Formats: sequence, structure tokens, C-alpha cells
Amino acid sequence: MQDLYTASKENRAFLHARLGLGHDQLQPFKANISTWICPDLMNNRSVSVSKAKKAIADYKKAIGRLEGMAELSIFYCEEAFGFLESCSMEDESYFAALIRMYGRSLEFVSSLPAAQRATYLERLDKPRSRGSHVGWGQDELNSLWHAAALDEQQSE
Repeated sequence: MQDLYTASKENRAFLHARLGLGHDQLQPFKANISTWICPDLMNNRSVSVSKAKKAIADYKKAIGRLEGMAELSIFYCEEAFGFLESCSMEDESYFAALIRMYGRSLEFVSSLPAAQRATYLERLDKPRSRGSHVGWGQDELNSLWHAAALDEQQSE
């Protein structure tokens, strides 16, 4: 077991999440998302949507709790919007991946018990206005929001 644990950061993150070890089991997954979806361009780091999404898939394999899936997918969106606002990147595949992740976030939050949704809904509502600051996406985000009927669910 120790060999497996020390073999890689991904193994450690998996075991911490699966076994409920540490104070923040989501932190290593969030760090991976940030590294790949919001890279340090000054240090020649590149964007990798697939590696950022892999962090969420790795969490799902490790434990896959719905709250964690909602948290990580929303975090992905927040990081991506922060990156877009800080630089002038125009990559259609990056935008499309962000819109898809926003849709997945809405699905995760919609599946949570009503009492747990409020904080997540508040966080998901912010990117809808941020879409206009980066010059695209607000219509798509609004369409996804309304299709999920979250306004009605929020008042439950």
C-alpha cells in the first residue's frame, strides 16, 4: 500500500479522497484543475482542457460524491472565467468545453437535495454575467440555466 501511495500525486489524491483522509480531500483535484485550465503563461505553461477534466474524472473514480462533483465542476468554471478575464485567449474549443462544464455543473447541482443547492446556485449564477465580460457565452449560459429550471428549484 505504501508503494502505491508514494508512486504518484494522483495515487495520493485518490487514496485521500477514497479513505476520507486529510482536511480537504478536494484540494489536490482543484490544484490540478487550476494548473491546466488556468496555467501560468509567464512560465510557459499551456492550457489542457482534457487534463483539467481528468481531475474531475479522477475524483469521480475515487469517491464521486455528488457535492464534490458539483464543487469541482463549478470550480473549473470559476477558474476558466478568471483565466479568460486575465488574458485575451480566443480558443473555440476552450469556450465550448467551458460551456459543457457549466451544463454539467447545473446537472450536478440540480441533483442535490434542495437544502444544499443555494450556495452552489449563487456561484453558478455569477458566470452568467461574467460571460459578457469576455465577449461571448452569456446567451449559451443563460439558455442552460433556464433549461435546468433552477429558478423554480431554488424556491423549493
